[in-house]
Amino acid sequence: MARAELDKQPADVRRMFDTVARRYDLTNDILSFGQDRRWRREVLAAVDPSYGDRVLDLAAGTGTSSQPFRDAGADVVPCDFSIGMLQVGKKQLPHLPFTAGDGTRLPFRDATFDAVTISFGLRNIVDPLAGLAEMRRVTKPGGRLVVCEFSHPTWSPWRTVYIEYLMRALPAVARAISSAPDAYVYLAESIRAWPDQRGLADLIGEAGWQRPQWRNLSGGIVALHRATA
Repeated sequence: MARAELDKQPADVRRMFDTVARRYDLTNDILSFGQDRRWRREVLAAVDPSYGDRVLDLAAGTGTSSQPFRDAGADVVPCDFSIGMLQVGKKQLPHLPFTAGDGTRLPFRDATFDAVTISFGLRNIVDPLAGLAEMRRVTKPGGRLVVCEFSHPTWSPWRTVYIEYLMRALPAVARAISSAPDAYVYLAESIRAWPDQRGLADLIGEAGWQRPQWRNLSGGIVALHRATA
């Protein structure tokens, strides 16, 4: 499989995720040492959906991040542009309304959702600013945005260790557990090239969201950004 490059051409990224779909959730659980479960709980708490809220879960993949919203009583729509991911998700969670969609051209009307969330997917959109603007378009006035994304560890010595893990250990571990280890070389490179917490907050504000703020998780390995429409 040809992995995606940092120019993030949509066809390359889509093909890459189609390839890793079958073992994607298991691989992520292993590579994050189980922290991905905690991060999903934090996303749910940050969105804080009320019963009946319409929630768009963008870059939802197989729907693992979407089911908690359904369990909380929200009307959740998992959306992803990888057909392979959606097919795996539909087999596992057939009751969810999986929807194919490009993050820069969402197939929804203006002001449709009470909340929009994206976990570890904004980094893969070819134009993150355009993606954030699209999320703003489909959110109701006063609605919520929650972005969970890899970020920059706040403690300098730990940051050095983390970068070494990303660039050396992560691809090596992926070769042992994934059918498409090259995808995790892209993962490591895209994380290293991603803006820090302040940089992403500024991008969210530039896209038209109000009062962007963030909270670090796992020492800044991941940051949870929130804003309102």
